[in-house]
Amino acid sequence: HVQLVESGGGSVQAGGALRLSCEASGSTYSYYIMGWFRQAPGKEREGVAAIDSDGSTSYADSVKGRFAISQDNAKKTLYLQIDNLKPEDTAVYYCAADGPLLIDSDDYDCRSHDFDSWGQGTQVTVS
Repeated sequence: HVQLVESGGGSVQAGGALRLSCEASGSTYSYYIMGWFRQAPGKEREGVAAIDSDGSTSYADSVKGRFAISQDNAKKTLYLQIDNLKPEDTAVYYCAADGPLLIDSDDYDCRSHDFDSWGQGTQVTVS
């Protein structure tokens, strides 16, 4: 499995922005899908965005326009830019990885993808 370590969380005011990072190490895949999930207190974990090694992306409808997923392959790092933060974005954010796979359909939905590697999460609190 891939080892994943998230960073970049924190406490911010509504309207602010954060960039979360997820560094991958260990047995990384030559082609893959990586995703960001979040879990708010008392709620189930939900997928918010995914990207594959070719750069194809997928977003949950609830975050389109405010969240942007990207990656730096040389650094083996996944990013999630979150703009115009809202109190309802408060959650622990996790990154996940799976491979060898690619996003092969416009119908791909990270919320239903059973990723096999997970990070420990980073807390985002918006007030």
